Amino acid sequence: MPIFDSNAIQSVVLHRVGNTTAQEGYVLSERPLQLSQQLQDTLAQYFISPFKAEEYFHLRQESDGVYDCASDIFDNPDNILDVSKKLATLLYDACTKPNIKGGDFFVVYFNQCQIMGKETDCIGLFKSENKERFIKVLHEDENNFALETETGISVNKLDKGALIFNMERDKGFVVSVVDITNRGADAAYWRDQFLGLCQREDEYFNTHSELAAYKKFVTDELPQQFEGVTKADQADMLNRSVKYFKQNENFDVQSFANEVIEQPELIDSFKQFRNDWQRDNDVVLQDSFAINDEAVKKQQRAFKSVIKLDKNFHIYVHGDRKLIEQGEDEKGKFYKVYYHEES
Repeated sequence: MPIFDSNAIQSVVLHRVGNTTAQEGYVLSERPLQLSQQLQDTLAQYFISPFKAEEYFHLRQESDGVYDCASDIFDNPDNILDVSKKLATLLYDACTKPNIKGGDFFVVYFNQCQIMGKETDCIGLFKSENKERFIKVLHEDENNFALETETGISVNKLDKGALIFNMERDKGFVVSVVDITNRGADAAYWRDQFLGLCQREDEYFNTHSELAAYKKFVTDELPQQFEGVTKADQADMLNRSVKYFKQNENFDVQSFANEVIEQPELIDSFKQFRNDWQRDNDVVLQDSFAINDEAVKKQQRAFKSVIKLDKNFHIYVHGDRKLIEQGEDEKGKFYKVYYHEES
C-alpha cells in the first residue's frame, strides 16, 4: 500500500470527458486548479484512500499512449497541463461503448510518496462517473433552519483511478488500479483501452497465477482423468492448497505436490497440466517464489468448498476429509458426516 506525504499533491488539472459514441465531446481546462489546504486534504483522501491492494501492473509501452504521457510528466512536471489534455483525448477515444458514462477526469502530480520501501513521485489519473445528491443544512437565523440539495462527487467513492509510480520505467512503470464500476465488457475500457495494462510479474502475480492454475486442475482436469474423484475430494484438495499457502512463506512446487496432492499419479498429472496451462495462457509459473498473503486472500474467495445436493442441501467442507463419507442405498445417494459438537 503506497504512503503519501500530507502535502504530496503538487498540481491538479481537471477536464470533462464524455462518451465518444454519443458525441458528447470533452471540455479541456486552460489552467491547473487552485486549491486551499482544506480542499487539498479532502482530495488527497478521495484520490489515495481506495488504493489498498498489493496487485501492481505495467503500462504497455505504446507510442503516443499513456506510457509516453507519463514519461513526459515525470521528465517535466511543469508540463502537466499540456500533457493532461493529451490524456483527456486518449480517454475520450477509449469511451466508445454506448454504456460508458462521461465524467470528470483528474490528472494529478504527487511527490514525496513511498512504495515498496522506496521514495518516488507519482502521477494519478482519476475519473468520477457517478454523482450523488446531498442535503445541505442552512442556519437562517438564531432559531430557524432550511434545507437545500446539491449534486456532487462523493469523496468516499472513487469510480476509477490509477497511480503511476516513477519506478521501473523500462518495464512500463509500476501502476496500481482502482475500478469499482468494473462490470461487464464495457468497463474494460479503463484498464485495457485507455491505460493499456499488463500484469507486473511479482510475488502477487506468482501467487495468484499458481493458485488459479491449481484450482483449474482440481475442478476441471481431475474429474476427467480419474474416475471416482468426488466433490468432497475436490473440496478437500482446494482446502489443503489454501492451508499450504497460508502456513508457508515460500512456495516450492515439489513440496506443494508432496504435501497437498500426495499421490504419485496425481502429482504427475498436475505437473503435466501445469506445463500445458503455462503454454495455453502464455504465462510462466515459477517453481519457487515468496508467497503474497493478499493474493491468497483474494483467490481464497474463489475456492468454494461447497457440495450442492439438488436444491435441498449444501455441505461446506472446511476440514478433515475422513469425516465425510459418500454412498448409495435404496433411498438414493447420501453423504455421511461425522462430528463432535453441534452449534
